[in-house]
Amino acid sequence: MPLLRSERVAAALLLGAAVVGLLIANSGLGPLAFAVEGFRMGPPGLELSVGHWIKDGLLAVFFFLASIELRHELRHGELDSPRKALVPTVAAVGGVVVPAVVFLVLVQDPDLAQGWPIPTATDIAFALGVLAIVGRGLPPRFRALLLALAVIDDLIAILIIAVFFTTDLLPLPLLVAVPVVMLFGWLSYRAQGRWWAVPALVVLGVAAWILVYSAGIHPTIAGVALGLIMSDTTAARTRHAIEPWSNLFVLPLFAFVAALVPFPHASPTQLSPAFWAIIVALPLGKLVGITAGAAIATSLSRESRADRMPLADLVAVAGLGGIGFTVSLLMNELAYESQPTVADEVTLAVLGASLIAAVIGGVLTALRSRHYSRRGTG
Repeated sequence: MPLLRSERVAAALLLGAAVVGLLIANSGLGPLAFAVEGFRMGPPGLELSVGHWIKDGLLAVFFFLASIELRHELRHGELDSPRKALVPTVAAVGGVVVPAVVFLVLVQDPDLAQGWPIPTATDIAFALGVLAIVGRGLPPRFRALLLALAVIDDLIAILIIAVFFTTDLLPLPLLVAVPVVMLFGWLSYRAQGRWWAVPALVVLGVAAWILVYSAGIHPTIAGVALGLIMSDTTAARTRHAIEPWSNLFVLPLFAFVAALVPFPHASPTQLSPAFWAIIVALPLGKLVGITAGAAIATSLSRESRADRMPLADLVAVAGLGGIGFTVSLLMNELAYESQPTVADEVTLAVLGASLIAAVIGGVLTALRSRHYSRRGTG
């Protein structure tokens, strides 16, 4: 299914699903959609709503694939040495710190301040999709920087979820999850080619998800741990097999459910300060933070001036880095779980801010693409 591996198609499906969800939520089908989303199902002890199965269950598949990507980059890609990792790492940190500070400056209410992680995320699928559409002719290191930046950003997001959104931690299920994950990793090395390997890995993966969920930790962390511990060969085959289905079902379903939000019946002045903070912090905070971090790291690197990435390229990458979308929507679900009205407004803010960032980053990237095309033909 080559078409479903296309970054352009993945971005289009993601955006299309969010638009459809938003339209349905504000149409006559809205009550039915909300009823389906809230319908509870599952075995005793794991009886969750359809929405939670998608957000907590299916999204773990996305984080599983993201962690496989991170593992590859750490071993064989743009992060396999301190020299290579310097620029994207410092840029990613800048892209987390500045938006968080902007959010906290604009949101003074302590009850809303827990939303500071929302504008810190970069959506890999959406950002790379925009790059694939408008970034023809760019040097390979442009995409490599964006990919490495987004992967590190996801790692930071995972740490934020694990540290700040873990409640009522139960040690026993977590302790049991550790050997389950280790056995999963061992089998990925030792059981390659055996007929029972795939069913066994699936069973262990589901068991790890249940244990992590039961421990009070967001279950997407289980997907991360499983992806990081796999063998190179098994991880590559697994990613190749799952990626089309993730692009076709997992991410669009999450985007659809997350965007099932009614438009607020309020004037702009009555919207939550968190709404306006996201509108500013996600596209502009990311642009400033990533650019500043990348520029500082570039100046500290040992590369000659001629080999350094031009500032204009760094700014374009930073523009695309402001596309939060999937992970930002997840952060919103976690931060404002007890404040549904605020969560709905912030969902709209994330969608709007990501579109603003896509336009800014897309225009900047298109200009850089035009620059390189002219230089190549001239």
